[in-house]
Amino acid sequence: MSSPDPVDAEIVESTAAAPSAPAPSFADVTGYTESGVPTFDHVRDKIERRTTTALGAEELAHETPAGQDAERAFAEREKAAKAKLDEIRKSLGG
Repeated sequence: MSSPDPVDAEIVESTAAAPSAPAPSFADVTGYTESGVPTFDHVRDKIERRTTTALGAEELAHETPAGQDAERAFAEREKAAKAKLDEIRKSLGG
């Protein structure tokens, strides 16, 4: 029995990618802890979403004719209130 020819080989590092991060936790996925308490990130995101929605709605409201009428009415009320306040101050001798 003759021995086979030796195999010339080299060791090659595995090219399989190692997991870069662990799987997301329950809190990461749902925004709540397992006991039902919202996470800080969940609360912050909810506040930011509501704030941007309100700012966008306000911006859109100012662009409508009704919004512009309301702004004019508010400015007129402010002017009338300032005039009345000045009148009261003068009547008090201020």
